[in-house]
Amino acid sequence: MRLVVVGAGIVGAAIASRAARRATAVTVLDAGRSPGASNATGSSFAWIGAWGQWPGGMMALRGGALPQWHQLQDELAGVHVQWTGSLSWRDQPHTQPDVTRTDDGSEVLTAAEVAVVEVAVVEPNLREPPARAVWHPGDGAVDPLAVTTALLQSACGSGAQVRLGVRATGLRTRGTRVVGVETSVGFMPADTVVVAAGTGVPRLCEPFGVPVPVTASAAVLLRFDAPRGLVKALIDGPSLEVRQNRSGQLLVPAACGTDVSEEALAGIARRSAQKIRATFHHAADIRLDRISVGQRPMPADGAPIIGPIPGVQGLYLAVMHSGVTLAPLIGRLVVQELIGGVESPELVGCRPARFTTAS
Repeated sequence: MRLVVVGAGIVGAAIASRAARRATAVTVLDAGRSPGASNATGSSFAWIGAWGQWPGGMMALRGGALPQWHQLQDELAGVHVQWTGSLSWRDQPHTQPDVTRTDDGSEVLTAAEVAVVEVAVVEPNLREPPARAVWHPGDGAVDPLAVTTALLQSACGSGAQVRLGVRATGLRTRGTRVVGVETSVGFMPADTVVVAAGTGVPRLCEPFGVPVPVTASAAVLLRFDAPRGLVKALIDGPSLEVRQNRSGQLLVPAACGTDVSEEALAGIARRSAQKIRATFHHAADIRLDRISVGQRPMPADGAPIIGPIPGVQGLYLAVMHSGVTLAPLIGRLVVQELIGGVESPELVGCRPARFTTAS
């Protein structure tokens, strides 16, 4: 099979890596010059967890997300997951039982346990520990660009070609079959085209007259230089999400709406720095390093859009949020379908056909 993957973000890279191991002729195309940097991958907070919102058909993927990250870490030397656990707190009533264990094994901890577990072990630098918090010890985070690079290197090691700086301008068809990709450097034939181009998926699928309702949502990621060991876990507080990466930088995601001007971003950075200093001891000297802005693909119903478009052969879609959490699992399931010929039950609720089915 000649497989062309459009999109060298973490999802496309995961699919390409798995496919190339199956002795498939794989070519990966991306308009960017650096793997993942020009799309949502490069601005992702990259929190890997199995809790939170898993809408619609996405719920069937929940159980496999973390195990596939553990497997990928064992398989590829360039994949390093920081299994720090996550600590989350929101406004919660204080009349609940002292300890509540959720269905995924996490614990809701009360003030007494905060003193023993959260402050002393998890986050000793918190200025004002919450009265209640949820501790997810199995959560982790990655450097998504490093992982994407490792996946593409793995694919190349198995014979794949990665073509960066090559823009997919359209899909060529013969009858009802897609036979390749029109690109900025010419036509590339394929038996199957996987479109994993994030917010670019609707444009490439528009000629087929099938709705692929994906909108772009701006994501801002701020990086601050900070003392090592300032933040231990992934923190998800009422007004601040933050984690510290392997090099010691603090990563802070932020919402920006549609205004991504320099002035707006400077304001976001200033407010984020104030929040960090107000939340942690020893944070007075943090300094902004850089800000990245990416466009996250957001399917209309929140669930991934994965699979063939009805009535079109040789075309397969893979677009989702969050791609970082799901990438290793999606890589395995998609290749299982395309090359193994085995339909993945976990993907049944994610099919593009759900948008064309009459209600």
